[in-house]
Amino acid sequence: MNAYLDTHVALWLYSGQTERISKRAANLINKERIGVSPVVLLELQYLQEIGRVTATPRTIIADLKRRLGLAVEDRSMETIAERALALNWTRDVFDRLIVAQAALDNGELITTDRLILKHYPKAVW
Repeated sequence: MNAYLDTHVALWLYSGQTERISKRAANLINKERIGVSPVVLLELQYLQEIGRVTATPRTIIADLKRRLGLAVEDRSMETIAERALALNWTRDVFDRLIVAQAALDNGELITTDRLILKHYPKAVW
């Protein structure tokens, strides 16, 4: 995997809000193979449950697979959790696991999250 999407970026792409995507991020999305951690599906479910998203995670991911060739990168949860243990700069479990997976693949992570941008050297916006 060359580049991972953070949850909010996946949502923007799904909803057609491409104007919210930076030029650097858009170039990366158009050029590289992109994926998401399975943890993104769980965070999308959480966002749907609290009313911030109306589409199901399966609908969002299926659409991005079809339109962008998105891949859901599957790794052992134990491996991801082990890597996430060292990411003590955040208390957001979703962020820890998403960053951990990108780091395991030495991949870039497309995000606007300031904390991730500050602490994960391969974060891109």
